[in-house]
Amino acid sequence: MLDSLYTRLAERASADPDVSYTARLVQKGTKKIAQKVGEEAVEVVIEAIRGDKEKLISESCDLLYHLLVLWHVSGVKPQDIWTQLEQRASDTGLEAKARDKQRQKDNKES
Repeated sequence: MLDSLYTRLAERASADPDVSYTARLVQKGTKKIAQKVGEEAVEVVIEAIRGDKEKLISESCDLLYHLLVLWHVSGVKPQDIWTQLEQRASDTGLEAKARDKQRQKDNKES
């Protein structure tokens, strides 16, 4: 499902911004898209705490949409995410955390 949504929004990203919200959002750039992801994430948290299942579902859809747009403008494809998730699934949680910590350390040293 997310793969097909990604494909659809990637096609819409180059549409006329006057008729496509996705194109308009892409035109605003990564910073604005990342801001929208953050806003939607906060809304997801709020609805989870409130216990409103329907609003949680709706806000989760908004979050996933904006995350997919962020992936698109960042050159990340869903398969990149699925591959990483598969790698993580084979590790225990503590192994994955240790690997991520080492990766962050390596990135800081680069």
